[in-house]
Amino acid sequence: MAQSSRLDNHQIALRVLREFNPGQTIALGTGLPNTLCGVAAQDSGLRFLAESGVLGYQCSSQGGVGSPGVFDSNGSPVSLLPGSSLSSLDETAAMLRGGHVDFAVVQPAQVDSLGSFTHWTSAATPGLHAPGASLDLAAGARRLVAMMHHTAADGSPNIVGECRGVIDGAACVDLIVTDLAVISVSPDSRGSGDSGEGLVLTEVAPGWRADDLVALTDAPLKVSPHLTEMRFDSIGGPVPEKVYESGPLAVGDIPDGATIMIDGFAGPGGMAHYLLVSLRDQGAKDLTIISNTAGIARVINFGTPPGRQAIDHSILIDNNQVRKAIASYPVSPSVSRPSAFELAYRKGEVELELVPQGTLAERLRAGGAGIGGFYTPTGVGTQIAEGKETRTIEGKEYLLEKGLRADYCLIRGYQADTLGNVVYKGTSRNFNSVMAPAAAVTIVEVDEIIAPGELDPELIVTPGIYVSRVVRRPPEFSAYE
Repeated sequence: MAQSSRLDNHQIALRVLREFNPGQTIALGTGLPNTLCGVAAQDSGLRFLAESGVLGYQCSSQGGVGSPGVFDSNGSPVSLLPGSSLSSLDETAAMLRGGHVDFAVVQPAQVDSLGSFTHWTSAATPGLHAPGASLDLAAGARRLVAMMHHTAADGSPNIVGECRGVIDGAACVDLIVTDLAVISVSPDSRGSGDSGEGLVLTEVAPGWRADDLVALTDAPLKVSPHLTEMRFDSIGGPVPEKVYESGPLAVGDIPDGATIMIDGFAGPGGMAHYLLVSLRDQGAKDLTIISNTAGIARVINFGTPPGRQAIDHSILIDNNQVRKAIASYPVSPSVSRPSAFELAYRKGEVELELVPQGTLAERLRAGGAGIGGFYTPTGVGTQIAEGKETRTIEGKEYLLEKGLRADYCLIRGYQADTLGNVVYKGTSRNFNSVMAPAAAVTIVEVDEIIAPGELDPELIVTPGIYVSRVVRRPPEFSAYE
Protein backbone atom coordinates (compact mmCIF):
# COMPACT_ATOMS: atom_id res chain seq x y z
CA MET A 1 0.00 0.00 0.00
CA ALA A 2 1.22 3.50 -0.84
CA GLN A 3 2.61 5.60 1.96
CA SER A 4 1.62 8.96 0.44
CA SER A 5 0.35 11.72 2.68
CA ARG A 6 -3.34 12.19 3.24
CA LEU A 7 -4.98 15.50 2.43
CA ASP A 8 -5.35 18.01 5.22
CA ASN A 9 -8.69 19.68 5.99
CA HIS A 10 -7.78 22.70 3.90
CA GLN A 11 -7.19 20.53 0.84
CA ILE A 12 -10.41 18.57 1.41
CA ALA A 13 -12.28 21.88 1.53
CA LEU A 14 -10.66 23.05 -1.71
CA ARG A 15 -11.81 19.89 -3.46
CA VAL A 16 -15.36 20.21 -2.12
CA LEU A 17 -15.54 23.81 -3.34
CA ARG A 18 -14.96 22.61 -6.90
CA GLU A 19 -18.50 21.17 -6.86
CA PHE A 20 -20.14 24.59 -6.62
CA ASN A 21 -20.83 27.43 -9.06
CA PRO A 22 -21.19 31.19 -8.42
CA GLY A 23 -24.63 32.17 -7.21
CA GLN A 24 -25.39 28.83 -5.59
CA THR A 25 -26.45 28.48 -1.97
CA ILE A 26 -24.55 25.97 0.17
CA ALA A 27 -25.80 25.03 3.63
CA LEU A 28 -22.97 24.12 5.99
CA GLY A 29 -23.40 21.69 8.86
CA THR A 30 -21.31 21.62 12.00
CA GLY A 31 -17.73 20.39 12.07
CA LEU A 32 -15.55 20.19 8.94
CA PRO A 33 -18.03 21.84 6.56
CA ASN A 34 -17.42 25.20 8.20
CA THR A 35 -13.85 25.19 6.89
CA LEU A 36 -15.31 25.87 3.44
CA CYS A 37 -16.16 29.45 4.40
CA GLY A 38 -12.57 30.21 5.39
CA VAL A 39 -11.07 28.50 2.33
CA ALA A 40 -13.40 29.94 -0.34
CA ALA A 41 -12.06 32.98 -2.14
CA GLN A 42 -13.84 36.23 -1.37
CA ASP A 43 -14.83 36.49 -5.04
CA SER A 44 -16.10 32.90 -5.26
CA GLY A 45 -19.69 34.06 -5.70
CA LEU A 46 -20.94 31.40 -3.27
CA ARG A 47 -23.65 32.07 -0.69
CA PHE A 48 -23.16 30.06 2.49
CA LEU A 49 -26.11 29.29 4.77
CA ALA A 50 -25.47 28.51 8.44
CA GLU A 51 -27.68 26.58 10.82
CA SER A 52 -27.90 29.83 12.80
CA GLY A 53 -29.94 31.39 9.97
CA VAL A 54 -27.36 33.70 8.41
CA LEU A 55 -27.28 33.57 4.61
CA GLY A 56 -24.34 35.19 2.82
CA TYR A 57 -21.30 35.44 5.07
CA GLN A 58 -17.57 34.93 5.26
CA CYS A 59 -15.18 34.14 8.08
CA SER A 60 -14.35 37.15 10.22
CA SER A 61 -10.65 36.60 9.50
CA GLN A 62 -11.34 37.44 5.84
CA GLY A 63 -12.61 40.91 6.66
CA GLY A 64 -16.05 42.06 5.57
CA VAL A 65 -18.61 43.98 7.58
CA GLY A 66 -18.25 43.58 11.31
CA SER A 67 -21.25 41.61 12.54
CA PRO A 68 -21.53 41.36 16.33
CA GLY A 69 -23.73 38.50 17.42
CA VAL A 70 -23.63 36.66 14.06
CA PHE A 71 -22.26 33.11 14.17
CA ASP A 72 -21.80 30.14 11.88
CA SER A 73 -22.94 26.55 12.51
CA ASN A 74 -19.91 25.94 14.75
CA GLY A 75 -20.67 28.99 16.87
CA SER A 76 -17.73 30.99 15.47
CA PRO A 77 -18.23 34.69 14.68
CA VAL A 78 -18.62 35.56 10.99
CA SER A 79 -18.93 38.72 8.90
CA LEU A 80 -21.92 39.54 6.73
CA LEU A 81 -21.40 40.06 3.02
CA PRO A 82 -23.33 42.67 1.01
CA GLY A 83 -26.75 41.21 0.30
CA SER A 84 -26.80 38.91 3.30
CA SER A 85 -29.97 38.17 5.24
CA LEU A 86 -30.92 36.70 8.63
CA SER A 87 -33.66 34.14 9.22
CA SER A 88 -35.20 32.34 12.16
CA LEU A 89 -34.63 28.62 12.68
CA ASP A 90 -38.01 27.66 11.22
CA GLU A 91 -37.34 29.78 8.13
CA THR A 92 -33.89 28.23 7.71
CA ALA A 93 -35.36 24.72 7.97
CA ALA A 94 -38.00 25.72 5.41
CA MET A 95 -35.28 26.79 2.98
CA LEU A 96 -33.85 23.30 3.23
CA ARG A 97 -37.04 21.24 3.25
CA GLY A 98 -38.56 23.33 0.49
CA GLY A 99 -35.75 22.49 -1.93
CA HIS A 100 -34.39 26.04 -2.15
CA VAL A 101 -30.78 25.15 -1.22
CA ASP A 102 -28.47 23.93 -3.98
CA PHE A 103 -26.06 21.95 -1.78
CA ALA A 104 -25.70 20.89 1.82
CA VAL A 105 -22.40 19.72 3.28
CA VAL A 106 -22.26 17.48 6.35
CA GLN A 107 -19.55 15.67 8.27
CA PRO A 108 -20.60 12.05 8.78
CA ALA A 109 -18.89 9.60 11.07
CA GLN A 110 -19.88 6.86 8.62
CA VAL A 111 -21.50 6.60 5.18
CA ASP A 112 -22.86 3.30 3.88
CA SER A 113 -23.30 1.79 0.43
CA LEU A 114 -26.77 3.34 0.01
CA GLY A 115 -25.60 6.84 0.89
CA SER A 116 -27.06 6.78 4.41
CA PHE A 117 -24.98 8.39 7.14
CA THR A 118 -24.45 8.68 10.85
CA HIS A 119 -23.52 12.23 11.80
CA TRP A 120 -20.38 12.80 13.84
CA THR A 121 -22.41 14.30 16.67
CA SER A 122 -24.39 11.09 17.10
CA ALA A 123 -21.26 8.96 16.86
CA ALA A 124 -19.55 11.11 19.50
CA THR A 125 -22.17 10.19 22.10
CA PRO A 126 -22.75 6.40 21.93
CA GLY A 127 -26.24 5.47 22.99
CA LEU A 128 -27.50 9.05 22.71
CA HIS A 129 -28.95 10.41 19.47
CA ALA A 130 -27.65 13.95 18.80
CA PRO A 131 -28.12 14.85 15.12
CA GLY A 132 -28.71 18.60 15.47
CA ALA A 133 -29.69 20.01 12.09
CA SER A 134 -28.15 17.17 10.10
CA LEU A 135 -31.59 15.66 9.41
CA ASP A 136 -32.79 18.97 7.94
CA LEU A 137 -29.66 19.19 5.80
CA ALA A 138 -30.17 15.64 4.59
CA ALA A 139 -33.86 16.03 3.79
CA GLY A 140 -33.94 19.22 1.79
CA ALA A 141 -30.87 20.20 -0.22
CA ARG A 142 -30.87 19.34 -3.91
CA ARG A 143 -27.50 17.61 -3.47
CA LEU A 144 -25.75 16.43 -0.32
CA VAL A 145 -21.97 16.25 0.01
CA ALA A 146 -20.33 14.21 2.76
CA MET A 147 -17.02 15.76 3.83
CA MET A 148 -15.06 13.36 6.05
CA HIS A 149 -11.95 11.35 6.77
CA HIS A 150 -11.71 8.05 4.95
CA THR A 151 -10.80 6.08 8.06
CA ALA A 152 -11.28 6.53 11.80
CA ALA A 153 -8.47 7.26 14.24
CA ASP A 154 -8.00 3.52 14.82
CA GLY A 155 -7.70 2.88 11.08
CA SER A 156 -11.14 1.30 10.65
CA PRO A 157 -13.11 2.31 7.51
CA ASN A 158 -15.64 5.13 7.73
CA ILE A 159 -17.27 4.12 4.45
CA VAL A 160 -19.07 0.91 5.30
CA GLY A 161 -21.55 -1.61 3.98
CA GLU A 162 -24.02 -0.63 6.69
CA CYS A 163 -23.77 2.16 9.24
CA ARG A 164 -23.39 1.13 12.85
CA GLY A 165 -25.56 3.04 15.25
CA VAL A 166 -28.36 5.50 14.55
CA ILE A 167 -28.94 6.70 10.97
CA ASP A 168 -29.21 10.50 10.75
CA GLY A 169 -29.78 10.66 6.98
CA ALA A 170 -31.27 7.81 4.94
CA ALA A 171 -30.05 7.20 1.35
CA CYS A 172 -29.38 10.90 0.79
CA VAL A 173 -25.62 11.38 0.17
CA ASP A 174 -24.77 12.16 -3.46
CA LEU A 175 -21.01 12.64 -3.17
CA ILE A 176 -18.34 11.68 -0.64
CA VAL A 177 -15.13 13.72 -0.44
CA THR A 178 -12.47 12.36 1.94
CA ASP A 179 -8.81 12.92 2.67
CA LEU A 180 -8.09 10.16 0.13
CA ALA A 181 -10.76 10.12 -2.54
CA VAL A 182 -13.92 11.33 -4.22
CA ILE A 183 -16.71 8.75 -4.39
CA SER A 184 -20.06 9.18 -6.13
CA VAL A 185 -23.22 7.50 -4.90
CA SER A 186 -25.42 6.18 -7.69
CA PRO A 187 -29.14 6.85 -7.20
CA ASP A 188 -29.83 3.45 -8.79
CA SER A 189 -28.26 1.74 -5.78
CA ARG A 190 -30.99 2.97 -3.41
CA GLY A 191 -33.78 0.62 -4.39
CA SER A 192 -33.13 -2.96 -3.34
CA GLY A 193 -29.64 -2.20 -2.12
CA ASP A 194 -27.91 -4.36 -4.73
CA SER A 195 -28.94 -2.74 -8.01
CA GLY A 196 -27.16 -0.06 -9.99
CA GLU A 197 -23.53 0.94 -9.55
CA GLY A 198 -23.52 1.78 -5.84
CA LEU A 199 -20.37 3.57 -4.69
CA VAL A 200 -18.02 4.57 -7.52
CA LEU A 201 -14.46 5.79 -6.98
CA THR A 202 -13.98 8.72 -9.37
CA GLU A 203 -10.89 10.52 -8.00
CA VAL A 204 -7.92 9.65 -5.78
CA ALA A 205 -5.60 11.88 -3.76
CA PRO A 206 -2.13 12.46 -5.25
CA GLY A 207 0.14 9.44 -4.75
CA TRP A 208 -2.67 7.00 -4.03
CA ARG A 209 -3.91 4.10 -6.18
CA ALA A 210 -7.38 2.67 -6.66
CA ASP A 211 -6.34 -0.59 -4.98
CA ASP A 212 -5.34 1.35 -1.87
CA LEU A 213 -8.79 2.91 -1.61
CA VAL A 214 -10.63 -0.35 -2.20
CA ALA A 215 -8.63 -1.89 0.66
CA LEU A 216 -9.48 1.01 3.00
CA THR A 217 -13.22 0.91 2.19
CA ASP A 218 -15.53 -1.57 3.86
CA ALA A 219 -18.42 -1.04 1.41
CA PRO A 220 -18.24 -2.47 -2.14
CA LEU A 221 -16.40 0.14 -4.23
CA LYS A 222 -16.34 0.17 -8.01
CA VAL A 223 -13.60 2.03 -9.85
CA SER A 224 -14.60 4.45 -12.58
CA PRO A 225 -12.98 3.80 -15.96
CA HIS A 226 -12.36 7.57 -16.00
CA LEU A 227 -10.54 7.66 -12.64
CA THR A 228 -8.50 10.85 -12.21
CA GLU A 229 -6.33 12.51 -9.59
CA MET A 230 -7.98 15.08 -7.35
CA ARG A 231 -7.55 18.76 -8.22
CA PHE A 232 -7.70 21.72 -5.88
CA ASP A 233 -7.86 24.81 -8.10
CA SER A 234 -10.76 27.08 -7.24
CA ILE A 235 -13.73 27.98 -9.38
CA GLY A 236 -15.34 31.35 -8.79
CA GLY A 237 -16.90 34.47 -10.21
CA PRO A 238 -19.51 37.15 -9.55
CA VAL A 239 -22.92 36.29 -8.17
CA PRO A 240 -25.36 36.41 -11.11
CA GLU A 241 -27.77 39.31 -10.90
CA LYS A 242 -31.52 38.66 -11.16
CA VAL A 243 -32.62 41.93 -12.74
CA TYR A 244 -34.77 41.87 -15.90
CA GLU A 245 -35.16 44.94 -18.07
CA SER A 246 -38.94 44.79 -18.34
CA GLY A 247 -42.08 42.98 -17.30
CA PRO A 248 -42.62 41.39 -20.73
CA LEU A 249 -39.13 39.87 -20.57
CA ALA A 250 -39.68 38.65 -17.01
CA VAL A 251 -42.91 36.76 -17.84
CA GLY A 252 -42.05 35.84 -21.42
CA ASP A 253 -41.50 32.12 -20.78
CA ILE A 254 -44.72 31.43 -18.84
CA PRO A 255 -46.37 28.62 -20.82
CA ASP A 256 -49.98 27.67 -21.40
CA GLY A 257 -51.32 25.56 -18.53
CA ALA A 258 -49.03 27.07 -15.89
CA THR A 259 -50.06 27.50 -12.25
CA ILE A 260 -49.38 31.06 -11.09
CA MET A 261 -49.62 32.72 -7.68
CA ILE A 262 -50.77 36.34 -7.90
CA ASP A 263 -51.70 38.55 -5.00
CA GLY A 264 -51.38 41.53 -2.75
CA PHE A 265 -54.36 42.41 -0.62
CA ALA A 266 -57.54 42.85 -2.68
CA GLY A 267 -55.87 44.82 -5.46
CA PRO A 268 -54.10 48.15 -5.03
CA GLY A 269 -52.69 46.99 -1.69
CA GLY A 270 -49.61 45.37 -3.11
CA MET A 271 -50.49 43.58 -6.35
CA ALA A 272 -47.93 43.20 -9.15
CA HIS A 273 -50.00 45.25 -11.59
CA TYR A 274 -47.19 45.77 -14.10
CA LEU A 275 -46.45 42.04 -14.26
CA LEU A 276 -50.18 41.30 -14.56
CA VAL A 277 -50.46 43.57 -17.58
CA SER A 278 -47.32 42.00 -19.02
CA LEU A 279 -48.84 38.52 -18.57
CA ARG A 280 -52.09 39.62 -20.19
CA ASP A 281 -50.19 40.96 -23.19
CA GLN A 282 -48.05 37.81 -23.32
CA GLY A 283 -51.24 35.77 -23.69
CA ALA A 284 -50.55 32.43 -21.92
CA LYS A 285 -53.79 30.42 -21.74
CA ASP A 286 -55.37 27.71 -19.56
CA LEU A 287 -53.84 29.16 -16.40
CA THR A 288 -54.56 28.16 -12.81
CA ILE A 289 -54.27 31.17 -10.53
CA ILE A 290 -53.75 30.94 -6.77
CA SER A 291 -54.90 34.07 -5.02
CA ASN A 292 -56.60 35.51 -1.98
CA THR A 293 -59.15 37.14 -4.28
CA ALA A 294 -59.90 36.36 -7.89
CA GLY A 295 -60.38 39.94 -8.96
CA ILE A 296 -62.64 42.12 -6.81
CA ALA A 297 -60.72 45.39 -6.88
CA ARG A 298 -62.60 46.39 -10.03
CA VAL A 299 -66.00 46.15 -8.38
CA ILE A 300 -65.23 47.77 -5.03
CA ASN A 301 -63.66 51.14 -4.33
CA PHE A 302 -60.29 50.77 -2.59
CA GLY A 303 -59.49 54.35 -3.55
CA THR A 304 -59.94 53.95 -7.31
CA PRO A 305 -59.90 57.39 -8.99
CA PRO A 306 -63.18 58.41 -10.67
CA GLY A 307 -63.48 57.10 -14.21
CA ARG A 308 -60.70 54.54 -13.79
CA GLN A 309 -60.60 50.76 -13.21
CA ALA A 310 -58.15 48.95 -10.94
CA ILE A 311 -55.85 46.42 -12.54
CA ASP A 312 -56.40 42.99 -10.99
CA HIS A 313 -56.97 39.34 -11.95
CA SER A 314 -59.99 40.43 -14.01
CA ILE A 315 -57.76 41.45 -16.92
CA LEU A 316 -56.64 37.81 -17.30
CA ILE A 317 -60.18 36.47 -16.97
CA ASP A 318 -61.57 38.96 -19.50
CA ASN A 319 -58.76 37.86 -21.84
CA ASN A 320 -59.86 34.20 -21.52
CA GLN A 321 -56.53 33.15 -20.00
CA VAL A 322 -57.78 31.54 -16.75
CA ARG A 323 -59.03 27.95 -16.43
CA LYS A 324 -59.21 27.68 -12.63
CA ALA A 325 -58.85 29.78 -9.50
CA ILE A 326 -57.79 28.62 -6.04
CA ALA A 327 -58.96 31.48 -3.85
CA SER A 328 -60.53 32.62 -0.59
CA TYR A 329 -62.61 35.57 -1.76
CA PRO A 330 -63.57 35.06 -5.40
CA VAL A 331 -66.85 36.99 -5.34
CA SER A 332 -67.83 40.62 -5.10
CA PRO A 333 -69.30 41.88 -1.83
CA SER A 334 -71.93 43.60 -3.98
CA VAL A 335 -74.66 41.44 -5.53
CA SER A 336 -75.34 44.13 -8.12
CA ARG A 337 -71.69 44.33 -9.21
CA PRO A 338 -70.39 40.81 -9.89
CA SER A 339 -66.71 40.34 -10.66
CA ALA A 340 -65.41 39.07 -13.99
CA PHE A 341 -64.59 35.77 -12.31
CA GLU A 342 -68.15 35.37 -10.99
CA LEU A 343 -69.62 35.94 -14.43
CA ALA A 344 -67.22 33.46 -16.01
CA TYR A 345 -67.94 30.90 -13.27
CA ARG A 346 -71.70 31.15 -13.78
CA LYS A 347 -71.16 30.45 -17.49
CA GLY A 348 -69.06 27.38 -16.69
CA GLU A 349 -65.95 28.92 -18.24
CA VAL A 350 -63.74 28.65 -15.11
CA GLU A 351 -63.35 26.27 -12.16
CA LEU A 352 -63.02 27.21 -8.49
CA GLU A 353 -61.36 25.64 -5.47
CA LEU A 354 -62.46 27.57 -2.40
CA VAL A 355 -60.00 27.85 0.51
CA PRO A 356 -60.44 29.76 3.81
CA GLN A 357 -58.05 32.70 3.97
CA GLY A 358 -55.95 31.47 6.89
CA THR A 359 -55.84 27.96 5.46
CA LEU A 360 -54.71 29.38 2.12
CA ALA A 361 -51.85 31.21 3.81
CA GLU A 362 -50.82 28.04 5.67
CA ARG A 363 -51.07 25.89 2.52
CA LEU A 364 -48.76 28.34 0.80
CA ARG A 365 -46.34 28.33 3.71
CA ALA A 366 -46.38 24.55 3.81
CA GLY A 367 -45.75 24.30 0.08
CA GLY A 368 -42.77 26.63 0.27
CA ALA A 369 -41.39 24.81 3.33
CA GLY A 370 -41.61 21.34 1.82
CA ILE A 371 -44.43 20.20 4.11
CA GLY A 372 -46.86 17.86 2.36
CA GLY A 373 -49.89 18.67 4.50
CA PHE A 374 -51.21 19.65 7.90
CA TYR A 375 -54.32 19.26 10.04
CA THR A 376 -56.52 22.26 10.85
CA PRO A 377 -59.89 22.70 12.58
CA THR A 378 -60.87 25.41 10.09
CA GLY A 379 -63.76 24.28 7.90
CA VAL A 380 -64.84 21.22 9.90
CA GLY A 381 -68.58 20.68 9.42
CA THR A 382 -68.79 23.01 6.40
CA GLN A 383 -68.74 22.63 2.63
CA ILE A 384 -64.95 23.07 2.83
CA ALA A 385 -64.66 19.64 4.49
CA GLU A 386 -66.34 17.71 1.69
CA GLY A 387 -64.11 14.92 0.38
CA LYS A 388 -61.24 15.69 2.74
CA GLU A 389 -59.57 13.36 5.22
CA THR A 390 -60.40 14.10 8.85
CA ARG A 391 -58.69 13.09 12.06
CA THR A 392 -59.60 13.43 15.71
CA ILE A 393 -56.75 14.82 17.81
CA GLU A 394 -57.26 15.07 21.56
CA GLY A 395 -61.01 14.92 21.08
CA LYS A 396 -61.21 17.59 18.38
CA GLU A 397 -61.83 17.04 14.67
CA TYR A 398 -59.35 18.36 12.12
CA LEU A 399 -59.16 18.47 8.31
CA LEU A 400 -56.11 17.45 6.30
CA GLU A 401 -55.04 20.28 3.99
CA LYS A 402 -52.22 19.89 1.46
CA GLY A 403 -49.39 22.30 0.74
CA LEU A 404 -49.65 24.46 -2.37
CA ARG A 405 -46.91 25.08 -4.93
CA ALA A 406 -46.92 26.84 -8.27
CA ASP A 407 -44.85 27.08 -11.41
CA TYR A 408 -44.61 30.87 -11.20
CA CYS A 409 -45.34 33.58 -8.67
CA LEU A 410 -45.90 37.28 -9.44
CA ILE A 411 -45.39 39.40 -6.33
CA ARG A 412 -45.12 43.06 -5.44
CA GLY A 413 -42.39 44.50 -3.24
CA TYR A 414 -41.16 47.96 -2.37
CA GLN A 415 -37.38 47.56 -2.73
CA ALA A 416 -35.15 44.73 -3.89
CA ASP A 417 -31.44 44.41 -4.41
CA THR A 418 -29.91 42.79 -7.47
CA LEU A 419 -29.61 39.48 -5.57
CA GLY A 420 -33.39 39.33 -5.08
CA ASN A 421 -33.68 40.30 -1.39
CA VAL A 422 -37.04 42.05 -0.90
CA VAL A 423 -38.68 44.42 1.56
CA TYR A 424 -42.34 45.42 1.42
CA LYS A 425 -44.45 48.44 2.21
CA GLY A 426 -47.69 48.28 4.16
CA THR A 427 -50.19 45.52 3.46
CA SER A 428 -48.33 44.43 0.33
CA ARG A 429 -46.38 42.13 2.63
CA ASN A 430 -49.28 39.80 3.53
CA PHE A 431 -49.73 37.22 0.76
CA ASN A 432 -46.71 38.25 -1.29
CA SER A 433 -44.16 37.17 1.30
CA VAL A 434 -45.78 33.79 1.94
CA MET A 435 -46.18 33.08 -1.79
CA ALA A 436 -42.58 33.85 -2.71
CA PRO A 437 -41.08 30.56 -1.42
CA ALA A 438 -43.86 28.41 -2.88
CA ALA A 439 -43.12 28.73 -6.60
CA ALA A 440 -40.49 27.29 -8.89
CA VAL A 441 -39.95 30.76 -10.40
CA THR A 442 -40.75 33.84 -8.30
CA ILE A 443 -40.82 37.19 -10.10
CA VAL A 444 -40.96 40.35 -8.02
CA GLU A 445 -42.00 43.82 -9.17
CA VAL A 446 -40.59 46.69 -7.09
CA ASP A 447 -40.41 50.46 -7.08
CA GLU A 448 -36.65 50.54 -6.63
CA ILE A 449 -33.73 48.21 -7.30
CA ILE A 450 -30.63 48.86 -5.23
CA ALA A 451 -27.16 47.43 -4.77
CA PRO A 452 -26.44 44.51 -2.42
CA GLY A 453 -25.66 45.80 1.06
CA GLU A 454 -28.07 48.75 0.91
CA LEU A 455 -30.83 46.75 2.62
CA ASP A 456 -30.49 46.11 6.34
CA PRO A 457 -30.12 42.31 6.70
CA GLU A 458 -32.36 42.45 9.76
CA LEU A 459 -35.20 44.03 7.74
CA ILE A 460 -35.21 41.74 4.70
CA VAL A 461 -38.53 39.88 4.63
CA THR A 462 -38.04 37.70 1.55
CA PRO A 463 -34.42 36.53 1.13
CA GLY A 464 -33.09 36.34 -2.40
CA ILE A 465 -32.89 32.55 -2.20
CA TYR A 466 -36.63 32.56 -3.01
CA VAL A 467 -36.55 35.09 -5.86
CA SER A 468 -35.64 34.25 -9.44
CA ARG A 469 -36.26 37.57 -11.22
CA VAL A 470 -36.55 41.23 -10.27
CA VAL A 471 -38.13 43.93 -12.42
CA ARG A 472 -38.65 47.62 -11.72
CA ARG A 473 -42.14 49.02 -12.20
CA PRO A 474 -41.79 51.98 -14.60
CA PRO A 475 -42.32 55.27 -12.76
CA GLU A 476 -45.02 56.31 -15.23
CA PHE A 477 -46.97 53.07 -14.83
CA SER A 478 -50.41 53.33 -13.19
CA ALA A 479 -52.24 50.63 -11.24
CA TYR A 480 -55.45 51.86 -12.89
CA GLU A 481 -56.74 51.74 -16.44
